[in-house]
Amino acid sequence: MAQVEQEIQIPVANPQDPYALPAAMPSSADKSPRSFSVDDFAVPDRKQDDWRFTPVERLEEFYHVFTPSGKTTVEVSMIDGTAVPADLISLYQTKLSEDSATVGKPNDRVSAVEWNSGTTSTVLEVAGEIDKPILVAVHGAGMQLDAFHLVIKAADRAHADVVVEHDGPALLAEGVEIITGKDSHVSTTFIQEWDEGSKMVGNHRIRVGEGATLRHSVVTLGGDVVRLRMDQDFGGAQSDVLMLGIYFVDPGEHIEHRTMVVHNHPECKSRVIYKGALDGKDAHATWVGNALIEPTAPGTDSYELNRNLVLTPGAVADSEPNLEIENGNIVGAGHASSVGRFDDEELFYLQSRGIGEVEARKLVVRGFFAELIDQIGIPAIADHLMTAINRRLARTEAVAGK
Repeated sequence: MAQVEQEIQIPVANPQDPYALPAAMPSSADKSPRSFSVDDFAVPDRKQDDWRFTPVERLEEFYHVFTPSGKTTVEVSMIDGTAVPADLISLYQTKLSEDSATVGKPNDRVSAVEWNSGTTSTVLEVAGEIDKPILVAVHGAGMQLDAFHLVIKAADRAHADVVVEHDGPALLAEGVEIITGKDSHVSTTFIQEWDEGSKMVGNHRIRVGEGATLRHSVVTLGGDVVRLRMDQDFGGAQSDVLMLGIYFVDPGEHIEHRTMVVHNHPECKSRVIYKGALDGKDAHATWVGNALIEPTAPGTDSYELNRNLVLTPGAVADSEPNLEIENGNIVGAGHASSVGRFDDEELFYLQSRGIGEVEARKLVVRGFFAELIDQIGIPAIADHLMTAINRRLARTEAVAGK
């Protein structure tokens, strides 16, 4: 019996509105389709531009729809352990369906797989002014495939900080949707401290409301393979987004972050700043930053920056900023990236002040990350993050001393 080839239907652009979803964006900055269907995306391989830096063979379990284990647990409280105020914070679960999508559609195969594998989404709604950070603790419960979907909604004029912490052993596909209301001021911080051998693929789809500000931070400090993609656009004019990233990559680990900022409304501002340190043989980091300024976005102010500090030989960092401007009436747009080793002059200065070489190197790394930790702006987790980085540096020192 002859095999019948199934035609894959890829969404096509609407000529009246070329940026409307689910059409593939006409910009060369991002050609991925947007679709809930897994079949609209090819199985990843290194010939595809979005996957050419990724060790695709190490993520094969995430390329096809699976039955989630359901063992991943989620706990929500204020960051000091007290209960969330019921009058300002609402937490509930809803069925995962196309009607429940808050921000766009999946934009690569692994995010479509996550959508089709999971059955429910955890929804966190915030309103008013919340004076303490909210903690969402996501605990992996073993090396069985699982899917987790989180929706964060901030009401108009809400003020809130949300911290999402990941830990434990896990093979997790995660989807996150973030939508902020008009004139809101919100920060979201996602921390990945997975156990050794864990794998995670994640997709954040973000819409920043009119006149709103969002500080979106990602801190990745553990995991065998972690690949996170962040896609963001604006829901109105005069909005502001700051996207911060910190990562520390150990031997054999692959940590990958991809950001996509779409300026689609007038007079909006974006800043993307990612910094990473790599230690040891086969430590591999990838950052790909895309920024697109559409014709509908005069007055745009956009900049993206990536810095990588290679601590030892054998580590590899890929850094690729991309900027596409389709509007000549902008305030400014630019990007920069670098991959380098320790600054010899900075080390010499510290050593000339009587500081030993090992301690001097640790001080340089701490300084490298300290500015971003301060910008995350949540004192309750600042000490924790610096302590985690210090643990990584101590591990590097111990290995070097053998």
